[in-house]
Amino acid sequence: MSATISAIGIYVPDTKIDNSYFEKILDTNDTWIRQRTGIINRYFAKEDEFTSDLCIKAVKNLIENNDADVSNVDFIIVATSTPDYTMPSVASQVQASFNISKAGCMDISAACAGFVYGIILAKGLIASGANKKVLIIGAETLSKVINLEDRTSCILFGDGAGAVIVEASAENHIFQSITETEGILGQNLYLSNLPAAINGQKITGDNKIHQNGRAVFKWAVSTLVEKIRELSELNERKLDKVDWLIPHSANLRILEAVCETLDFPIEKCLESIRNYGNTSAASIPIAWFNGLKSGKVKPDDIIIFAGFGGGLTSASICIQNKIALKR
Repeated sequence: MSATISAIGIYVPDTKIDNSYFEKILDTNDTWIRQRTGIINRYFAKEDEFTSDLCIKAVKNLIENNDADVSNVDFIIVATSTPDYTMPSVASQVQASFNISKAGCMDISAACAGFVYGIILAKGLIASGANKKVLIIGAETLSKVINLEDRTSCILFGDGAGAVIVEASAENHIFQSITETEGILGQNLYLSNLPAAINGQKITGDNKIHQNGRAVFKWAVSTLVEKIRELSELNERKLDKVDWLIPHSANLRILEAVCETLDFPIEKCLESIRNYGNTSAASIPIAWFNGLKSGKVKPDDIIIFAGFGGGLTSASICIQNKIALKR
């Protein structure tokens, strides 16, 4: 039943996009974007750079920063809303790139909650005895599916990837988790290439992100507050005994509202929204990695991860950090 997260790595593309990029094509400006989202920069993949490429580079970063061995990984999970193909899976492309000989592979679609879902699934695989070492990657190339005519949503998103290894251990460092979905609200955030309907409501099948920002904002704040409190009680750990909160970085104003409601110090909330934008399934590992790299996050720190997004679905988990990156 015991498992730990033993290694982490990230990757973002080379092309840095600041807010002035959108000033040239939309009726918006740097001040408007910062005030409403907190975003300063994000990174876009090249035209011939895809989600699998970001995943592979994040795993290489994991290997370099942790002296990690992935040759004996026996399962690979990729959380993404922007796979290269419907099939084969992105996970199978990672497997091929590293020639990992005996690994099950699958992609999961849980949008911005996908990375946390991946950790929960990995712990379950290990607890069942089916697997011993699982590679989880949250990765997105959202720049390829944004509608550049929608100034309320296209400014939000960026590309990136984060990878971790979950493996069996003598002591358990991955604690209780919570998952929940309100599918009736699914039409408020969707990406589809087929004309269809969600819960009887017509959607636009243009393979672009569509979002009801106000509805998602309201749902995100109330859901995060409720689930973080619930997770704290489930793990019998008061919030003042939690060292770091790392929610999905969707919008800085969401994180501020959540911390204020919970009376949780915003200084103990790690985010990646300012300098990377909303990278969906990659946002939590990017924030965690940078917290480790800066020296803020230390071994044995208690962390709550809280993912939320398309579905509308949420997933939260409490862990004890056991990673110390190479200096």
